This record gives sequence, C-alpha cells and structure tokens, in this order.
Amino acid sequence: MRFSAFRNKTTLLVKTSLVVSLMFFSFFGFAQKTKGIHSPYSTIDYEPFQDNTHHWYDIADKHNMINALPARPRYKQTEITNIANNILLFQKNNGGWPKNYDFFAILTPEQKNTVKAAKGETNTTFDNGNTYTQIAALAIAFKATGVEKYKTACLRGLEFVLKAQYKNGGWPQYYPIEKDNYSSHITFNDGAMIGVMQLIKDILDGKPQYAFIDSKLRERLESAYNKGMDCIIKTQINDAGKPTAWCQQYYEVTLQPAWARKFEPPSICNKESAELVLFLMSIDHPKKEIIDAIQNAVAWFDESIIHNTRVKTIPAPRVQTPYKVSATDKVIVIDSTAPAIWTRYYELKTHRPLFCNRDSKVVYSLAEVVRERRDGYGFYTYSPQQVLDKYPAWKNKWVAVK
Repeated sequence: MRFSAFRNKTTLLVKTSLVVSLMFFSFFGFAQKTKGIHSPYSTIDYEPFQDNTHHWYDIADKHNMINALPARPRYKQTEITNIANNILLFQKNNGGWPKNYDFFAILTPEQKNTVKAAKGETNTTFDNGNTYTQIAALAIAFKATGVEKYKTACLRGLEFVLKAQYKNGGWPQYYPIEKDNYSSHITFNDGAMIGVMQLIKDILDGKPQYAFIDSKLRERLESAYNKGMDCIIKTQINDAGKPTAWCQQYYEVTLQPAWARKFEPPSICNKESAELVLFLMSIDHPKKEIIDAIQNAVAWFDESIIHNTRVKTIPAPRVQTPYKVSATDKVIVIDSTAPAIWTRYYELKTHRPLFCNRDSKVVYSLAEVVRERRDGYGFYTYSPQQVLDKYPAWKNKWVAVK
C-alpha cells in the first residue's frame, strides 16, 4: 500500500471552507521549497500551525498558560532549531501537545518558565492541528539537524498517538479522555482524526524524514492505520439504506453521530466529509470498500448542491462578544452566477440544510442564527467542489470501466 500526503491549512483570521479544503489536502508539506532554498528539509512551514496561531493572537482564552504579548517577533521558517526547541518546550510529559499557541513565537524567559512549569498538565489534544503537526515538524528537524532530542520527542509523540486510539480505530479530540465531555467522541472536526491518519500514512509510505522509525513501531502504526480505516468506513452515514457522508463527531462506543459544541449538532457534515474524501482519494490501489465510500460520498455531494446562492459579508455595527469583536454580518443573496455551494450541516433523515445557535436550537436558515454565530462560524462551504473536481481523474485511474 502506498501513502501520499495532504495538509490542512487554515487562514490566519477566519476558516474559509474552500481555502481550508485546498490547503488540507497538502497538509504535511513542511519541507516545501521556497525561493532561494534548495534543500527539501530546510524549513518548517508556518501554515500547518496557523489554526493555533490564529487562536492565540485573535481569540482570548483565560485558560492559556501564557498569552500573546504585543509586537513580539516570530522565528523565520528557516530557523529550524529554534522552532523545534519551542515545540519541545510545549510538549507535555505524556508526549502530546496543548492547542492554541504560536509555536514560532520568540518567547520571553518568563513565558518559557511558565510553559516549562506546566509540563505535567494533560490538556493534550489533536484539535486545531495539534500533536500530529508537531510530530511531523520534529521529524523534519531531526532530518535537517541530526539532533537526537528531536527524534526522541517525535517517538514520544507517536507513542502518545497510539495510546490515544480507541479499540474501534477512532481517535478522540483530547487524550487522556475527558469524561462527560464531547471531546471524548471520535473527532473528524477540524481534521483531527484525518490529521493523525495522514501522519501515519506518510510514515508507512516511507517518507525520508521518518527513516529513523524502526520496523516494530511501523508494524504498530500500520495496525493503528488499518483500524482507523475500518472506523472511517463504518461511520459513513447510511440513511434508510442510502450511504451519504460523515458527521463531525461520533459516540466512541456506538459509532453513532454525536453532538460536538452546542452549535454543532449530529448531522451530515459536508465540510469535514470533503476533507475526509480527499484523504481517501489519495490512497493508491484502494480496496473496494474505500472505492464504494468515495463514490457514495460523491453522489451525496452531487445531491446536496445548492445553486444560485451566495453568502455575502456586509458591514455591521461593531459588537463586542465574549469571543471576538464583530464588525461584519453575513447574509444570503440569490445570484444566478454564484458557484455551487453547500451548507456545512444537513439534517439526518430529512437532508434539509441545517443551522444551529449556541443554545443548541436547530434552525433552517442562516437568518435565524444569531449574529455572533453568523459572523463567527462557517455554516456554508465550497469544500465538496474540490472532491467533484478531482473525482473524474480518480475514477479513471482506480475504477474499472465495465
């Protein structure tokens, strides 16, 4: 089996669904060649960490160990040793990483001491591109420098990944498990589980930066990958005998669609599903169950297209919310020239476009969503178009013509 790469990128200020999907597919391009740089392992790319960076600088969180200071510099992408040392600083004793910090920030001595003192905390997560992202970056750092501590930290991270996996193949959002919390659910949201699967896929594909991983660990990772693939296939939503796509999160025991945050109901989630299908389409020589899952999802994306609709961002009175300052609003306009678009959520069974407020009350139009959520969350997405664009070439390559 061959394994290729993708990357989940996010914009610095707002997760734009189309941009996220395009960036997600090339996720692990840490070693990208840039102008004037010829070595494939001479940079650690900013982009896979952008979700963390955005949250640290733009969203206040009183639970952070440290907070961003004004006008502080960042390490350049070529400063591999400094970046890798930052990543080591944030790695917890259990091998995982916390979320929502700028791992490229040049920290003050006081900030470093605070982070170091919190090593024993277990707020370790795969959310917002964490843990698998740091592991991949450390592998680049070891390849570039040969410094053993980067390899050691990378291996500790992989052990964390293996411990966190459920027996049914899924990964939670946080590990250790937070009881009575949606973060214990199997999580496709924000690329969490697929990011882990892509990391393992790159290792099994023989990417040069992972050459230090021995055969025993590779065997364990391959077993985890195969269990993860089984979980993906089993969780594709089947409504009355008709396979569709996937939910953001699933109950870890029953594998049924689950609530995530209060505005993220169990539903068919087209944004996350598009990212997941792009991952499945990257697999060489796919088995029949993978081919079937892709084709069923493509049929669903075709069925759930919304035409003649555009989401327009308009100026609005400035409002301070507990989460951000909002100076814009979003409205739906009818536009015959608009490209195909999809809602992020579709109701189970009825397949109606679905929206939700922070009070967990489901509504059926964006206008019924309160402004803070309208302006602060992506209820529409273009991500399935990326699947539809790639599908003909994928089909010609892997689906036999009868």
